[in-house]
Amino acid sequence: MPKFPDKPSSEEEKADGPGPAGNPTGSLEPSERSVRKGIRQSSSPHRGDTPQSSPPRFVSVEELMETAKGVTNMALAHEIVVNGAFQVKPPQPAEGSLEKRVKDIMHRAFWDCLEAQLKEDPPMYDHAIKLLGEIKETLLSFLLPGHRRLRNQIEEALDLQLIQQQAENRALDIGKVAEFIIGMMGMLCAPSRDEEIKKLRDITGIVPLFRAIFQVLDLMKIDMANFALSSIRPHLMQQSVEYERKKFQEFLEKQPNALDFTWKWLRDTTDTLLSCEREDKASFSGAAGPESTPLHPVTVHNHAYLRLLKWDHASCPFPETLLMDQSRFLEMQLELEQLSMVAAVLLIVYNSTGPALSGLPDVMGRLKGIVLVLLAEMHTISFSAEEAFATIGEKLCAEVGGCLSQHGFPLLSTEQQSSLKGQIAAVQLPDNSIRRLIDSRIQNFLLGFLESGPQKCTPVLPSGLAPIQRELEVIAVKLSRLVNYNKLVFAPYYQKMLQDIPGGEGWPEPGPSTG
Repeated sequence: MPKFPDKPSSEEEKADGPGPAGNPTGSLEPSERSVRKGIRQSSSPHRGDTPQSSPPRFVSVEELMETAKGVTNMALAHEIVVNGAFQVKPPQPAEGSLEKRVKDIMHRAFWDCLEAQLKEDPPMYDHAIKLLGEIKETLLSFLLPGHRRLRNQIEEALDLQLIQQQAENRALDIGKVAEFIIGMMGMLCAPSRDEEIKKLRDITGIVPLFRAIFQVLDLMKIDMANFALSSIRPHLMQQSVEYERKKFQEFLEKQPNALDFTWKWLRDTTDTLLSCEREDKASFSGAAGPESTPLHPVTVHNHAYLRLLKWDHASCPFPETLLMDQSRFLEMQLELEQLSMVAAVLLIVYNSTGPALSGLPDVMGRLKGIVLVLLAEMHTISFSAEEAFATIGEKLCAEVGGCLSQHGFPLLSTEQQSSLKGQIAAVQLPDNSIRRLIDSRIQNFLLGFLESGPQKCTPVLPSGLAPIQRELEVIAVKLSRLVNYNKLVFAPYYQKMLQDIPGGEGWPEPGPSTG
């Protein structure tokens, strides 16, 4: 953290609310792409069986630009609140790109011009004084209103009129000015920048020194922006629900049919739950089945969120109210697929070896580590499931054999090892019974976590999931936060849609915002 807490400077204010071309960081790119993709999908004339809320209307270019800016700002505010690790990052043009080449050429030309001016006889300080003015404004922006002494020191040492007069009279000591700047930067920078400040003192050339000073100042601006974000995050949380709802309503007024996919998501979930209920009643053949109870909106919605963890992102449009979190749901979906396979493999191993391994220390951790390493690339194009699971079978059999031998237990026979490898290889199949069992237990645990609410205890972990408990709880907490926040923002829209869906009820009034 910076040594002097500060309010957001002008640079930080830009980071807090950029327009479409002012995104200060690459962190929001997936969210922005998701939102813009949703806009394009919502505007498509081919909607399948999704309802048309109202006839299309024409909008001006100015309206579209204003809407895009509102969506971008909403995505930024959402990212700051939802992503606790969100930070402003310096823009980095891609290596070899036209943008980077142009930037490098312009910077080189500027510094070459400055060096040429300083080598003249007498030296020309026009460019150098302009740079000192920029440095002065940057240092002042780091100060709080109460830092009067430091402000006076900067104003006095970097008095541009006095520096101009000294330059004209050949009395300017540019090295002394640079020394003051470095000392002030050392006082104002975050502790993590102390090493960069120390390196500045070792630079002897004036032009390389000023170039390095500006590079460190840019890093200090980023540090201050991130410190400001961490300071305002608790206050932004209180305001973000109303802000996002307002911005989404403005977007909805420009795109009246922009909730069609959300409506279909809730309707399909309701239909699935009602179908399961009818099947359960039919299973009571010849007996009095349970009375039909109306679906509670919270039940519908919790199951709807779980469906997003099994979503076909390639062919099914994502609900509009969750577009900014689509990348997060996809990330959790991929993690759960991997954890499901890990737990299935370990369950097979323990069932095959009996109680022998259950009491041995650290065996579960070693076996889990082997499987995780070999499945680390399972979602890449080059991944071969057949080869990976064959290797998993070989390595686990060897590891299990070593543990059994070390602790005096009978070794697995050749037939047992062959059977174990075959069962492990079968886990790669989507319809594998053990994998489906583990997956069902994971879904039940996550559902229980959503139903427990923020003030209730964590649900009991189903058997077979102990090896992945830590990772599963991390995902459950992340999912719960996303769900609770999304419910708070879009509760009025969900309430109306569930009232219009057969079998659904209205949504209860939204409660207070929770972190």
